[in-house]
Amino acid sequence: MRIPRIYLPLDLTAKKTFELSEHAFQHTVKVLRMKQDAKLVLFDGKGNEYSAVLVQVNKKNAFVNIEKKLNTDTESNLSIHLGLGISKGDRMDFAIQKAVELGVTEITPLFTEHCVVNLDEKRIQKRLQHWQGIIVSACEQSGRSVLPALNKIIKLNEWSDAVDSTCFILDPLATSTLNQVSPGNNKICLVIGPEGGLSSNEISELKNKENFHAVKFGPRILRTETATLSVITAIQLLWGDLLR
Repeated sequence: MRIPRIYLPLDLTAKKTFELSEHAFQHTVKVLRMKQDAKLVLFDGKGNEYSAVLVQVNKKNAFVNIEKKLNTDTESNLSIHLGLGISKGDRMDFAIQKAVELGVTEITPLFTEHCVVNLDEKRIQKRLQHWQGIIVSACEQSGRSVLPALNKIIKLNEWSDAVDSTCFILDPLATSTLNQVSPGNNKICLVIGPEGGLSSNEISELKNKENFHAVKFGPRILRTETATLSVITAIQLLWGDLLR
């Protein structure tokens, strides 16, 4: 059986004992039914990972003893910032999950012209908490020890004004493809629209910005979750670590 990897946002130290967080307790004890003396791997989301063992399991909490720090190398050489138009339910969840598995370092959910999801402040906070949970689970599953940043939801134009790295926009009318351009350095930004895509006005405004580059990505129209998965894969193949 594979040793479970669990996110524990504490200043972990070898040879010390820590209480599991509510999330970690639920996953290890309630879901996986792990018992005392079971092995697990803990990571703090900042790049540090440790082997550990359950030393005490109770009905409402559990404690682990940190054994030693592990050497891990699962982070991409690229810093990828994904600006993702908000889409409905499972599509957004899938896009975020796969983006994390593929190595993105930062995600900003975006309100766009074709966004069909209406969120008040209370629902915004619930969505952000939900997406944060997806990010944590994706890191636990994929072996990542650095938790990607999840930014607050903002409007596309506000976000694009603050972006200072090379950013790619998918545009079926573009004349260049990804393999014909170069990001210049290891910092890459990618904007993906919601279900209805970015509007022609939004694409035009983004293309007028010096650091935004329109690229064509195949002859077919991709769903938002397919585009996210496919383009990040292509970026990692061209300049990242998928062939490492």
